[in-house]
Amino acid sequence: MKSVSLLLRSLYLGEMAKRCDEFTEKAGREGWSHDRYLGELCELELTRRAQRRTERFLKESRLPDGKTMSTLDQDRLPLKIRRQIPALLEGRFVEQAENILAFGLPGRGKSHLLCALARELVIKRGCRALFIPAVTLVQQLLIAKRDLKLEAVLRRLDGFDLVLLDDIGYIQQSREEMEVLFTFLSERYERKSLMITSNLIFSEWDKIFKDPMTTAAAIDRLVHHSIILELDGDSYRMQNAKTRKQKGDV
Repeated sequence: MKSVSLLLRSLYLGEMAKRCDEFTEKAGREGWSHDRYLGELCELELTRRAQRRTERFLKESRLPDGKTMSTLDQDRLPLKIRRQIPALLEGRFVEQAENILAFGLPGRGKSHLLCALARELVIKRGCRALFIPAVTLVQQLLIAKRDLKLEAVLRRLDGFDLVLLDDIGYIQQSREEMEVLFTFLSERYERKSLMITSNLIFSEWDKIFKDPMTTAAAIDRLVHHSIILELDGDSYRMQNAKTRKQKGDV
């Protein structure tokens, strides 16, 4: 008869196989019932699988390592946004296919805030997220369209519960670029969540989409189910530069 560990490996229960001898010894020493012994091993396997899934999701998310909740200076955020953070971390907006739109001038912490929220949702809620600069996404979609693979790329992106589209305001698009971005936004409408950062308010989005009708349609789809975060105040980068200068002058 095969050993228990070998049988467990055959069933692709690697963590149980690796630790079964240890748990068998502990069960005998502490007088565990069969139910507890099996339950403890199963719990171990499930925990390790969850850890591996989280590690895999974090890796594929491409979220910047330094932009986390622990490194986010929440005191610099507007009070209204600070009060919204606990609810956003619950992840209901993802379940309801709502969007988060963060507006503000450069250096106000838009990307840091949304990246930190997305990372927590991956770790605590098991969401699949993807961070991608808007310029990069548009270029990938253009290449896919040229190669007749746009549908396949959109299907792959659809696998993410949450896509964080960073710096949409920096896109100065041709008509082709506008069309593929609008297609992507339309594909996710009322189905999957988006997080978007922009240094342009809606009234300036004609710089992105050029065509007034397309601009209005894009805004309508994004705003219909959305949470809007407005980050004002001083630039984080300017404040950090001033702090470093002051320390250097001491």
